Amino acid sequence: MAMESLRQFVVALSAAAAVGFVCIIFVLRWVLHYKEGLAWDGGLAEFNWHPVLIVTGFIFLQGIAIIVYRLPWTWQCSKLLMKFIHAGLNLVAFIFAVIAMVAVFDFHNAAKIPNMYSLHSWLGLMVVTLYCLQLVLGVGMYLIPVTPVSWRAAFMPLHVYSGLLLFSSAIAVALMGITEKLIFGLSNPKYKDSPPEAMFVNILGVLLVVFGALILWIATHTSWKRPADQTSHTLHSNGGGEDNTKVGPALSQLSDGDDAEVSGDVRRRNNKLDD
Repeated sequence: MAMESLRQFVVALSAAAAVGFVCIIFVLRWVLHYKEGLAWDGGLAEFNWHPVLIVTGFIFLQGIAIIVYRLPWTWQCSKLLMKFIHAGLNLVAFIFAVIAMVAVFDFHNAAKIPNMYSLHSWLGLMVVTLYCLQLVLGVGMYLIPVTPVSWRAAFMPLHVYSGLLLFSSAIAVALMGITEKLIFGLSNPKYKDSPPEAMFVNILGVLLVVFGALILWIATHTSWKRPADQTSHTLHSNGGGEDNTKVGPALSQLSDGDDAEVSGDVRRRNNKLDD
């Protein structure tokens, strides 16, 4: 990475990390100062785990998982290690989301409030379910050695697109949730009267959007992509004629995921042809 590009990356990464940490501080401040704190007793304090875990896990950790391949300091690390880190962060984010949902259902059941009646709850459950599917398919495709290279190449564009879509959707659903909570939770004064809590949480919503925008910018900036780990060199130096022609287009679709591993598979195939 060129020095100027590296500086820009560090600025974007620092901004994303700073905004993400501020989001976590804001959501903790909200539930500890304006609400009833945190507990696991079926009351409002248990419900408060929902926004805390969603912001810290399902948004912040998921965002870090998305850009972990882009960190230049990790480019010397094994691709397999980076895959496990990527999958591990996403798994922790999913666990946080599940616990957050359990907290909501426990609170609703204890307070005799109907479950799954709002658009926020519908979309929230949909995003968590699809996120689980994304995680399972990602592990099956990229952490199981026997998965064919052609499958990985074909699945990679969908994997990248769905990851960014789910991350954006998680933020959108969170914005719906905090707005819904303010409308139902503020009575005197009401949300429309702009009390301090409303203004504070509105700022939290803006920060979540800014964090999401920074993560998406880092994830889609092509010059900050992880190098292809000599994939192109292998294709040009080994020859192989027809086999290279078949593999090449598949490789061109890969994002930050499997370049090094696919390179090894290409070398093995070409060595067989040479023999």
